[in-house]
Amino acid sequence: MRLSDISVQRPVLAMVIAALIIAFGLLALNRLPLQEYPTIDPPVVTIDTRYPGASASVVETRITQVLEDRIAGVEGIELITSQSEDGRSRIEIEFGIDRDINAAANDIRDRISGALRNLPDDADNPEVTKADSSEEIVVWLSLSGEDYSITELTDYANRFLVDSLSVQPGVARVRVGGGSDYAMRVWLDRNALAARGLTVSDIEDALRAENVELPAGSLESEDRQFIVRLPRSFASAEDFQRLAINSPRNTSLNQGDNGYLVRLSDVARVEVGAVEDRSVFRSNGIPMVGLGMIMQSTANVIELSEAVQIELERLQGTLPEGMSLSLNYDASLFVSGAIEQVVMTLFIAMGLVVVVIFMFLGNLRTTLVPAVTVPIAVIGAFTALAAMNFSINLLTLLALVLAIGLIVDDAIVVLENINRRMHDYGETPLVAAFRGTRQIAFAVIATTLVLVAVFLPLSMLQGDIGRLFSEFALTMAAAVVVSTLLALTLTPMMASKILKPGMHDSRIGKAVQWLLSGTQRRYQATLEWMLKMRWLVVAAFVLLITATAWLATVLPNEYTPQEDRGNFIVLVNGPEGATFDYMMDYMDEIEARMTPLVESGELKRVVVRAPRGFGNIENFNSGFIIVNMADWGSRRSAWEIMAEVREKLRTLPGVQAFPVMRQGFGQRTQKPVQFVLGAGHTKSWPAGAIR
Repeated sequence: MRLSDISVQRPVLAMVIAALIIAFGLLALNRLPLQEYPTIDPPVVTIDTRYPGASASVVETRITQVLEDRIAGVEGIELITSQSEDGRSRIEIEFGIDRDINAAANDIRDRISGALRNLPDDADNPEVTKADSSEEIVVWLSLSGEDYSITELTDYANRFLVDSLSVQPGVARVRVGGGSDYAMRVWLDRNALAARGLTVSDIEDALRAENVELPAGSLESEDRQFIVRLPRSFASAEDFQRLAINSPRNTSLNQGDNGYLVRLSDVARVEVGAVEDRSVFRSNGIPMVGLGMIMQSTANVIELSEAVQIELERLQGTLPEGMSLSLNYDASLFVSGAIEQVVMTLFIAMGLVVVVIFMFLGNLRTTLVPAVTVPIAVIGAFTALAAMNFSINLLTLLALVLAIGLIVDDAIVVLENINRRMHDYGETPLVAAFRGTRQIAFAVIATTLVLVAVFLPLSMLQGDIGRLFSEFALTMAAAVVVSTLLALTLTPMMASKILKPGMHDSRIGKAVQWLLSGTQRRYQATLEWMLKMRWLVVAAFVLLITATAWLATVLPNEYTPQEDRGNFIVLVNGPEGATFDYMMDYMDEIEARMTPLVESGELKRVVVRAPRGFGNIENFNSGFIIVNMADWGSRRSAWEIMAEVREKLRTLPGVQAFPVMRQGFGQRTQKPVQFVLGAGHTKSWPAGAIR
C-alpha cells in the first residue's frame, strides 16, 4: 500500500496528517451549533394582525382571506394555516425544508405590503416573524421591583429591554407577559354628552384632528435657516382636558351649548391609566412583568439561552435602583444536561476501550497506538459534520459513541498483524510495520467500504425519520473513514517507532497470553460440542428469532421516549366568554393547591400567566402555569408529580386544567392527541374556528 509505505518511510508526513485532522476537527468543533436533536422543523413564517373590537367573522373576511390571497403564490409554500378570532388574525406559512427562512420571510413581506391598502383602517399593520409554528416561549425573564407598579415596569421593559433582547441570536420576538402599557383613559359622561348634543364620534373626531403634529415649513434668512414646529400633541391629562370639542365660530356643525365652547373636561373624566390591566404574571405569588423569548423556527435553544443569559448579565448593571431582572424559566437546561451526559459517555467509552485493549494486549507500548488513534478519529469526524452542515446533537454524539467500537478495529487489526510478524518472523518493528500494513491494507479498506455501505442508505430515508438518522448514519460513516486513514498512516508509523522485540515477555504479557490460551481452549471445546449438536443449535436459533418477532409486536411503539425535562406547563381553559375575574378566581385556586409542593421543595417556582394569549384583549378564558421543578436528584419523577397535580386539579368545576410535558422535538407544549373539526364551507365556520 503506497500510503502506508510513505507513512513508515516518512514519519513526519504521518504526523502532519494526524495534526491536520486534529486542527480542522477542533476548528469545526468550535463552530458547530449545539442542539438537542437535528433540525427537523420546517421553516415557518407567521403573519400576526390585530383588529381590536372586530368579531372573528369580520377578521376572517376583512383580513385573513385578503392576506391569504396575496401570499398564496409565494415559492416553496407547503402549508398555510390561518386562525381568526375576536380582534386577531394569525396566518402560519410552512415552507419546504430546504427553503431559506430569511428569503421566505422577505417574500412574504413583499406580498403583504401590496395588500395593506385593502385592510381596514383601524387594523394594525401585519407583523411578519420567522417564528416556530407553536410560538412557544423557550426563555422567560422576570422584571420586578417592590417600589414600582406593573405599568412602570412594563414601560421600562418596552423602552430599554425588549430591543436589546430582540437582537440576540435565535430570538424571533420578545413577548411582554403580564404587562400594562400606559394609556390616556377618557371616561365619557353620557348625560353631559346628551345635554350638549354631542356623540362619541364627535369626541373621537376631535381627538384625531387635534392630537397631531404637522410640518409647518421653514424660515430662512441670509445666514440662518429654521424649521418651524407646531406642537399640537397632548402629553398630559390637563392637555386633553382643555381639548375643544366644538368651535363657537362654526356652530352649524354642532349647536351644543348655544355656540359656547365645549371642552373635553366638560363631558368626560381624563386620567393616565393602562391600556389593559386584565393581565397577570406572577412567580410564587410575587407580581412581575415577564419577558418571553420566542425562538426562530431554525434556531437552536441552547445558543439562544446562552446569548440571552450573557445579555442578562450586561443588563443587570443598567437597571434602576430597586428593580431586578432574573431568569425565570429556561427550556435549554434539560438539553444542555443531556448533551453533557452524552459527552461524558463518549469519554467513558474511549477510556474503557483503552482499558480493554490493555487487558488483552498486556503492554503499554502496544496500547498506546489505538489509544492515540481513537480520539483523533473522533475529532476528525467533526470536520465532516461541519462540511455537511450538521450540528452537535444527541444523535451525532450517539453515533460517535457507537463508532468507537468500529474505529478502534482498524488500528487493532493493523497493530496485531505488525505484532504477529515481529513474533512469528522475527522482523524488526520497522520492517514489520512496512510489510504488515501492506499485507492487511486492502482488508481494512474493504471493511470500511462495507460499513459505509451499511450506514449510507440510512441517509436516503424520507421525512422526519430520514432527517434524524441521516446525521446519525453519516457521522458514523465519517468516523470510520477517518479511522481507516489513520490506520494506514499514523498506526504503522507509531508501531515502527514504539514497538520493541520481546516486549510481551513481561509478567503482565505472559499472564495475558495464558488467559487467552485458556479462553481459546474453552472456545474450541464449546465449538466442537455445538457442531455435534447442530440440530439443537438450529432449534435454539429459530426459537430466538420467533421470540424476537413476537417481542417486536408486544413492545409499545412511540416516536420519542418520555423524558423528565425538569419543568412542565399546566394549561387552563375556561368556558367560552369567561371573564378575567372568573379565570383569576380559578388561577388563584390552582396556585394555592400547588403551593404545598413548592413548600416541600419538589417545585422551585410556580409562574402564573393569564390570559394565555399575548396582546389579544378580547378573550380571557385561558391561562397557563409554568412549573419549574427541583433538580432531578432531589425529587420524585416528573410523571409522579404531574399525576399528583392532575389529581389535585381534577375537582375544579369551572375550568379544565391539565399538566403537559414539553416535547423533545420542536420544543413544543402540546397535548399528546388532538382532534380538529372542520367544515367544507368557510362561511359555516363558527367564530374563532381554526382551519
